[in-house]
Amino acid sequence: MHPPTPLARFGDLLATGLRDVTCDPAALDSSGFWAVVADFDGALVCARFDDVRRAKAAPARPGAWRGPRADAWTSSLDHAAYTAGVREIRARIARGEVYQANLCRVLSAPLPDPAADVDALGALLARDNPAPYACVVRLPAHGVEIASASPELFLRRAGSVVESGPIKGTGRTPDDLLEKDHAENVMIVDLVRNDLGRACTTGSVTVPELCAVERHPGLVHLVSTVRGELAPGVGWPGLLAASFPPGSVTGAPKSSALRLIAALETAPRGPYCGGIGWVDADRGTGRLAVGIRTFWIDRAEPAGPVVRFGTGAGITWGSDPEREWRETELKAARLLAIASGPGEAPVPEPVRPPETAVTAETAESEGSPR
Repeated sequence: MHPPTPLARFGDLLATGLRDVTCDPAALDSSGFWAVVADFDGALVCARFDDVRRAKAAPARPGAWRGPRADAWTSSLDHAAYTAGVREIRARIARGEVYQANLCRVLSAPLPDPAADVDALGALLARDNPAPYACVVRLPAHGVEIASASPELFLRRAGSVVESGPIKGTGRTPDDLLEKDHAENVMIVDLVRNDLGRACTTGSVTVPELCAVERHPGLVHLVSTVRGELAPGVGWPGLLAASFPPGSVTGAPKSSALRLIAALETAPRGPYCGGIGWVDADRGTGRLAVGIRTFWIDRAEPAGPVVRFGTGAGITWGSDPEREWRETELKAARLLAIASGPGEAPVPEPVRPPETAVTAETAESEGSPR
């Protein structure tokens, strides 16, 4: 059986005709349309495609995706280990080592169909859990098979103007959001301001929106907007070096949080919590999402292909271990049901990327055919 054809989908934008693949971020400032996948650990895959056009999302065909049984998922951190991790982070906060850290776990299940196509899973997600930054990236020869229903903007670029939309604070309804959620959001906004400030002109970084409530299927988030003007000579390599990995899925201070994450988490995050999206080098535009609400297929396991999914929560001094565990369950429940079940969930209203005021060019170019 031949491997499936490489492709990338970003909403109604379809990229085919793979030309070349590189791990050099400087390529994103060269020419052409690139699909970009950056793992949380920094591994980067940039794939340039020749044919980019508008195309309706692939329909969810009955039986096209056969996922794992609902009881087949295992977690890299079980309930006891996760809640113990939350308590350890709180102890580190008490000692002044960190202010906030994102604690994640990776869920895994064997795929009953070795030929499972991640594009078919992406079609189910688009139908049953529409998201503003939904995407599929299928590069089987390069170990990349991803379907994402991400609600979070990592980086949007239009010329020299860049923008990030960190999410911190999750609940079933706005009434579930606590003072702790607002404090955490503000803390991460400060971190993202600092990250963008390393790549932007001094004084240009602003926060046009702070702690806005954004609704998504089955839950709500607190979302802020941070914007800046790139310093002269700074391109994608400098922007990624300054801001990666995304602040909302690491913690503050970022360096301390990353050390704590490495000590407490028992499985690599892979593309989960990394950056996934596209760059149009010819137009000087691009959009990367934070790789959350993301499935990926791992075909390197000796026992056969495995599908993985990550979920996590931001931990502060005000965190309750049981509540944080329940937050990870809430974030995962709907998506795992879609990946495991027949895909008969109620169809919610379509979700489009939030309007941006970056530039008129952005509104014109995002999601448009080249």
